[in-house]
Amino acid sequence: QVQLAESGGGLVQVGGSLRLSCVVSGLTFTTTAMSWFRQAPGKEREFVATINWSGHAADYSSSVKGRFTISRDNAKNTVFVEMNSLKPEDTAVYYCAADSGRRFGTRHTESYDYWGQGTQVTVSS
Repeated sequence: QVQLAESGGGLVQVGGSLRLSCVVSGLTFTTTAMSWFRQAPGKEREFVATINWSGHAADYSSSVKGRFTISRDNAKNTVFVEMNSLKPEDTAVYYCAADSGRRFGTRHTESYDYWGQGTQVTVSS
């Protein structure tokens, strides 16, 4: 059974930082593209960042590029996103997602086989 478990969300002030983690079990993590998405109230789920199987290539949405950094530890089956200079518009539920059919992820939710339960990030002004 595949499981993705996010952690690290919380309440932070504008300009602050958070680091989200997602521990994965039940699939071959080392050959799986991993990504982060987010969903704000009343909005569609949107792409945040993706990282390839080796951790040597990443892609970011324009709204987070330069502020967020995605990384992975294949020895620990874990993917991270470091979020800096947080803004109120970053407030959302953040989800990690696994695409077991690709080594580099896409920006499209329909590409992903597995999703975590989400972790809330709230940025207060």
